Amino acid sequence: MLFSLLVDLTQKSLSSGASPQWVGKLKQKGATITFTVLPVGWVGDWHENPKPQWIIPLSGCWFVQTMDGVRVEMGPGEISFGEDQNTKANVQGHFGHLSGTVGSLPCVQIVVQFEKTPDSLK
Repeated sequence: MLFSLLVDLTQKSLSSGASPQWVGKLKQKGATITFTVLPVGWVGDWHENPKPQWIIPLSGCWFVQTMDGVRVEMGPGEISFGEDQNTKANVQGHFGHLSGTVGSLPCVQIVVQFEKTPDSLK
């Protein structure tokens, strides 16, 4: 099943405003595991995480920039928890976060998305 998931990727956006990326999903009660491939030069314009989620790059690098201007770049094995649902746009019209690839390689990621924030993170 995992092998077919990695072969049967479709190109779509995971969040309104984000550019399309290659996506495959495994669904489990309360959580969805998604494999994404962010192409070289990919930028997800300002958008929110659709649900609380862990983002784990497997190869390549990506960045996240928050509304306060802080930018973090992450590579293989580094992990980020995205929980910026229901943000209010700032004076520049930015909401949620900006993200994109870094460097000359695509960024392959595992995204573990939850229906609600896990109790251990509250």
